[in-house]
Amino acid sequence: MKIAMYSRVSTTRQAQQQTIEQQIKRLTQEIEKHAGWEIEAEHIYQDEGYSGATLNRPGLDRLRDDAGMAQFEIVLMTAPDRLARKYVHQVLLVEELQQKGCQVSFLERPMKADDPHDQLLLQIRGAVAEYERNLIAERMRRGRQAKLRAGTLLPWTTAPYGYILDAERPRDPSRVQIDPVKYHH
Repeated sequence: MKIAMYSRVSTTRQAQQQTIEQQIKRLTQEIEKHAGWEIEAEHIYQDEGYSGATLNRPGLDRLRDDAGMAQFEIVLMTAPDRLARKYVHQVLLVEELQQKGCQVSFLERPMKADDPHDQLLLQIRGAVAEYERNLIAERMRRGRQAKLRAGTLLPWTTAPYGYILDAERPRDPSRVQIDPVKYHH
């Protein structure tokens, strides 16, 4: 099974308390405990000097991109706060990685089905996903309303008698044509 690991330290003070090397050593020891787990050098992702409050981190970006290309099945980290400081960011990143087919595992907080904290995490993830869907739907609705008001979107999808709509873009007012068959002088 192919494994990836992610480690992060933000400040020099924090780096002295728990260095990237210490995190990688702990993660490597965990991988060695499991027969069949293997890690390649390019799947060791790290961000040194980056805050967990931002999602704009080169190591994290590379991890997310590679997860999308199914290069590994498990992402291993020492703790959820290495992934992100904000709980909602942890939830979104774990959700994203799982959707890409990666299991996310933390040494200090393994997820368990019967743990109330993990049940809450699942419920929050569901609520966040629902919220995102509603936001997208609302943005789309408001975008359509703005286009209708601006006259760049037709209010109907079937042409009135005597007209033909463009098959490619049926709601584009600039592409409406008179139907020569139904239009007689």
